[in-house]
Amino acid sequence: MRDHSWVRPGTSGLWVAPAGCWIDPHDPVERALVTHGHGDHARGGHQEVFATPETLAIMALRYGAARDTIAVRYGDTVELAGGVSATFLPAGHVLGSAQILLRYAGERVIVTGDYKRRADPTCAPFVPAACDVLITEATFGLPVFIHPPIEEEIARLLETRARNPDRCILVGAYALGKAQRLIAELRRAGYGEAIYLHGALVQMCRLYEEQGVALGPLALVMDATKEALKGQIVLCPPGALNDRWARRLPDPITALASGWMRVRQRARQRNVELPLVISDHADWTELTQTIAEVDPAETWITHGREDGLLRWCELQQRPARALALAGMFDEDD
Repeated sequence: MRDHSWVRPGTSGLWVAPAGCWIDPHDPVERALVTHGHGDHARGGHQEVFATPETLAIMALRYGAARDTIAVRYGDTVELAGGVSATFLPAGHVLGSAQILLRYAGERVIVTGDYKRRADPTCAPFVPAACDVLITEATFGLPVFIHPPIEEEIARLLETRARNPDRCILVGAYALGKAQRLIAELRRAGYGEAIYLHGALVQMCRLYEEQGVALGPLALVMDATKEALKGQIVLCPPGALNDRWARRLPDPITALASGWMRVRQRARQRNVELPLVISDHADWTELTQTIAEVDPAETWITHGREDGLLRWCELQQRPARALALAGMFDEDD
């Protein structure tokens, strides 16, 4: 049996030895392949970066431009050093997110990065591909984490707004991915009014629109009166939910969009009145579905609840192991 040791954990992340490059390194390196723009996968300071055009735009906005960037579109393959090739495939996580399919010496290894299998109007859907080794995240790798249909959560948000015309709904949503998906899903549900934004969300929403993602009418909270915000939906970073900034709002009902809102204690800890179980990560069903569908010879599990998924693989007689990678912290959820 092959040990596939040409891809292995290293001091800065996942090391692709023959190519002399890192995948999602958490330290500045000479050569990096980046799956997406969240801060636990992307950072500044790399000399050379391979990523999708959308991820490169996000990285430039958040961290500054790298010295050399190589834009790799979905389905395209780049030849790296040492006989390694890399193909970028959609991951369905956020705008520009990609799985990276590595080929070397007749072997195929897929690094999923973060991903989800559910439809998302703001990014390309996940594409399953055959491989010898699947390196998968497991953020929600326990059977308790089965996310409800997003349509149900959006309906709860709109119903709460309708019942409280003299208050506003203040929704905590991460600046990259979650906020834009929430806006797009509100539009899909027929909500056409202006959605008000905390200033920290404006640049990323503008980038999404520049990349062709329609978000509809948006407005800044700072430009509106307290009276005008009654009955409105307001989005802010999760850290601003209980901040002094929120005092300008008319008796806000606090909501938080996150897969972790399945855990009631987390909602109570954040003083969240309206927990919205909306995640950009695969839930338990999607994780197990993906492993079964891809059917790899081995599954390497990282970034989350490895034990639950390891046990499932064991019961399914699928070879698997946990892959300890430093620097992963679920920035988007």
